[in-house]
Amino acid sequence: MNPEALAARFAERLLLLDAALGTELARRGAPSAPPLWSARAVLERPDLVLAVHRENVAAGAHVLTAGTFRTQPALLEAAAREATRRAVALAREAASERPGVLVAGSLAPVADCWRPDLVPPDAELARLHALHAGALAEAGADLLLLETFGTAREWLEAARAAAATGLAVVACATTREDGALLSGEPLGEAARALLALPAPPAALGVNCVPARRLAASLDLLAAAAPGVPLAAYGNTGLPIDEATGAFAEPISPEEYAAVAERWLSLGARLVGGCCGTGAGHVAALASRPGPPAGARYGK
Repeated sequence: MNPEALAARFAERLLLLDAALGTELARRGAPSAPPLWSARAVLERPDLVLAVHRENVAAGAHVLTAGTFRTQPALLEAAAREATRRAVALAREAASERPGVLVAGSLAPVADCWRPDLVPPDAELARLHALHAGALAEAGADLLLLETFGTAREWLEAARAAAATGLAVVACATTREDGALLSGEPLGEAARALLALPAPPAALGVNCVPARRLAASLDLLAAAAPGVPLAAYGNTGLPIDEATGAFAEPISPEEYAAVAERWLSLGARLVGGCCGTGAGHVAALASRPGPPAGARYGK
C-alpha cells in the first residue's frame, strides 16, 4: 500500500489498530521475555501468535501489527529475514478472516527502546533499519509502523529507510511525562524534521505512553503537524511482572475508549492499544457510540 492509498483509508474511516501482542503472549505463558520479546514466540509458539491476531480481528481491528518488533538483524542476524517472513505470514493469515484488514510491519529502535544513550551511530542505524524495512516489504506488509522511538536521530533514520520501500509509513514516538522524547528532545521539532523528508510519513503518532497522559503529547504533535493524520495507542502503565504481562495501572476497556475520545478530537485516525491492553480494549473502541464527525468505527 502506497502513502496515497493509506491517506484515502484515513479519509474514509477511522482505522482501529490491534492491541499489544507481547503482553497477551506473556499472559498465556508464551516465551516473550527481552530482548526478543514477541519474536521468540513467532519462532517457538506461532499457534499462540496466530490466536492473538485472530482475537483482534474478531474484536474489530482494521490493522494487525505483525510480531516483527524484534525480528531485527541486530538481534537475530541471519535468521532475521525468515523470522520477519513468518511473523508477517501469521498476521496475514489472521487478517484474511475479514475482508480489508491490513497488516502493518513493526519497525522498532535497534537497541533498548528506553535507553536513548544506546542508539548506534547514524551509519549503523541506516544499514540496520534498511535491512529490516526491506525484509518487511519483501514479506508482504501493507504498511510500515515505526514504534516506540525515543530519539529524533533514530526516528529520522528509520523513517528514511521505511520510505525507501515505497510503502506507506506511520511513524510513532514515545515521550516522557513532559511531552519530550525520551532523549529530552522536543517532540515537535522531531516531527517537523520527519515531515521535511522527501517522502514524509503518512501519519505521525505517539505510542507506549500511559493512556491517561497520552493526549498531552499528542497535542504537541498536532500543533507541530497541522492537518497530518495522527496515530495513538497507549499502555496501561509501567510493567510490574514481565513474566505474566501484568501492568501497574490497569485501565478497563470502557475507560480506555473514553480516554481515546480526546485523541480523536486532536486528529487521531489510527487508534489502538499498546502494552497492557488486549482485544477487549479494541472491542470497546469498535463498539463505542457516537463517533465524531468525519470518523467512523465499525467491524
